[in-house]
Amino acid sequence: MTNRQNRIRTALTAELSPDLLEVEDDSHRHAGHAGASPAGETHYSIKVWSKSFEGMNRVKIHRKINEILQPEFDSGLHALSIKIIRPE
Repeated sequence: MTNRQNRIRTALTAELSPDLLEVEDDSHRHAGHAGASPAGETHYSIKVWSKSFEGMNRVKIHRKINEILQPEFDSGLHALSIKIIRPE
């Protein structure tokens, strides 16, 4: 697990107490693309659900996650794919 991956997991866990959280470093899939760094840790995908999302639409949830992770964007996170997965 990468350092940024750990920080993303820690930040989202602290703020959201998620019921589901998967964080994947996808940087290797974007080598040579805009925003990619040879060192990696630039492109991530998450799958997440938290009871705190109840009553929020997808746009508000995405905004909340992006606000929580703003320090990561400020320090080199280029892209974040977010899948909101509501448990059945």
